[in-house]
Amino acid sequence: MPVLPNKAVMGLKETQHGGLDYALLREKNIKADDLLDFSVCINPFGPSPKVHEALKRSVIDRYPDTHAAALRERLAAVNGLEPVEVLVTNGLSQAILLIALAYIRSGDSVLVQEPGYGEYRAASELMGARVEYFLSYAENGFHPDIDNINALIRNGRPRIVWLCNPNNPTGSYLKESEVRAVLEACRKAGSLLILDEAYINFVHSAWSSLSFLKSENIILLRSMTKDFALPGLRLGYVLASSVCIEALGKAQPPWSINAAAQEAGLAALKSKDYYCKTWEKTVSLTRCFRSSLLGLGLEVLPGRANFLLLRLEDREGVQQHLWKSGILVRDCTSFGLPEFIRLGTRLEEENLQLLNCIKKKLKNA
Repeated sequence: MPVLPNKAVMGLKETQHGGLDYALLREKNIKADDLLDFSVCINPFGPSPKVHEALKRSVIDRYPDTHAAALRERLAAVNGLEPVEVLVTNGLSQAILLIALAYIRSGDSVLVQEPGYGEYRAASELMGARVEYFLSYAENGFHPDIDNINALIRNGRPRIVWLCNPNNPTGSYLKESEVRAVLEACRKAGSLLILDEAYINFVHSAWSSLSFLKSENIILLRSMTKDFALPGLRLGYVLASSVCIEALGKAQPPWSINAAAQEAGLAALKSKDYYCKTWEKTVSLTRCFRSSLLGLGLEVLPGRANFLLLRLEDREGVQQHLWKSGILVRDCTSFGLPEFIRLGTRLEEENLQLLNCIKKKLKNA
């Protein structure tokens, strides 16, 4: 008699992401370098030269530091915290899974924003949670109703509230007072607020959430993958109370952060001037990109991150036209937004290439 897998695993709905489908590329005999990938949202200027130098120094013939201590200490110093309040993770997807493993019990309810990042739901369902949603709508720029969220927290007392700020895929950005209100509702209800700030460095004049760490009811998530242009290395980190970090560390597999990623992370943090300039340039590029898309008569939502959400009457037709021109975009059907695509900001000449391609499609429509 066969041993069957856990029902929670087999029942999981696959989470879709942006990025290249390498199997499809091999099938079509297409080289990855021949595509312009607007489906992902990372720093378009690439890693600092110091990162490339650090990768050459990485030692791969011995095990890496399982605690990534040097990187952990540096991240703590940068954020004005103690190392015991920081955990380095193999991208934020691992951080999300660790939180679910450490905190969610079968039958717990969790609250997730919709549309939103699918890994919150997947990790929660894997642990047997009941996933409930608070909705946001296009007519309001996908800005969530804070009073409604707080009422759901107060009445439902969820174990965890997952909140992405700025939100993926909408780019909506909550004010400090709004997040503070949600955190206070979580404190009163005995809920844990997970504030995912993966895109925070691409927000112009962003407010700092670090003071919220005085509360034990919050965990902050940060991505080095996106802002430091390290998607191939997978690097993120968690900021929280020492008790929380200890719990997450116990759930984390050993050697999660490979030697190359640790070296690259340290080099990236030593290149802050380079990256700050690229973040500022990306903000400017995104504004120009949005303006140009609006100039084509397209509906572009007013997001605050390094990506844009477009509503298209012929989403599938535009997407296929772009694909035939070697341009990949993020189909937002998996977010429950079948009429939308998401575009990550790239360099100016690349953005222009996409704009010209869309213009040609609209002209021939």
